[in-house]
Amino acid sequence: MKNIRIGTLVGGGTADKVIPQLIPHGFESFALTFWQSTGGADLYELAKRVRDQIEGHDIAISAIGVFGNPLTGAGDNADTLASWERLIDAAEAFGTNLVNGFTGRMPGSIDESMTRYAEVFGELAKRAEARGVRLAFENCDMGGTWKGGEWNIAHNPTAWEMMFNALPADNIGLQWEPCHQMVSLIDPIPQLRKWASTGKIFNVHGKDATIAWDVVKEYGIHGPREFVWHRTPGFGDTNWTDIISILRQAGYTGSIDIEGWHDPVYKDELEMTGQVHGLNYLKRCRGGDFVPNPIV
Repeated sequence: MKNIRIGTLVGGGTADKVIPQLIPHGFESFALTFWQSTGGADLYELAKRVRDQIEGHDIAISAIGVFGNPLTGAGDNADTLASWERLIDAAEAFGTNLVNGFTGRMPGSIDESMTRYAEVFGELAKRAEARGVRLAFENCDMGGTWKGGEWNIAHNPTAWEMMFNALPADNIGLQWEPCHQMVSLIDPIPQLRKWASTGKIFNVHGKDATIAWDVVKEYGIHGPREFVWHRTPGFGDTNWTDIISILRQAGYTGSIDIEGWHDPVYKDELEMTGQVHGLNYLKRCRGGDFVPNPIV
């Protein structure tokens, strides 16, 4: 059943302290994340500690990533591009072949970011290819639109088409989740069916959303009322049985890593209660425990 593992995200800087506490709950993979920079982290020492902790538990490190703006390198993003390079170089030490994050973006529309995107990630893709590493972009808009934003161009399927046309590298793909599409009122299921078949979905974040359609119909999406909330799987609107079925039909063998710390209900002291519920829910959507067929 673990050809699609169910795991969770952990902060890279505290991964070696957090992972031992999470292992007993039954997570099958961990994705390590850094915000804007890997900072002064000794990635190779961190990799050794983390791999020692998961040894003997049938747990994988599914990905390592840095989330910032590598295209401008402005302000607190000054080290983001170098962090991508360091993570690519260190991926093998963690036992993973996947590095992920935001694409970044230039001032102005998504169209105006494409040249710089192809320059930066063209070089990173070559560096990654030489090391057997793939690069995946999360589909979060970070408050951006087509016309402007500060973080990421990879939040819209039209942008994905442009990105892959501008940089047709086999080791460039998506870190997809339904939540970020639902926030834009995009139905994630037909989108997933299309993009899973392309082989461009390298990793899936386990994050869902709840859309208050009554609020949308009464107030629209620019009014005073919230109309959508990020949710832990099992509490949102998405049928994850459908998602996992579509992924399996497309031959996906990566992980679904829960992205917690967003749910408006299962938060604070209920955070891990919600995450473990999500873990067990996703395992059920995956089909439950493996049962061998009768021998004839």
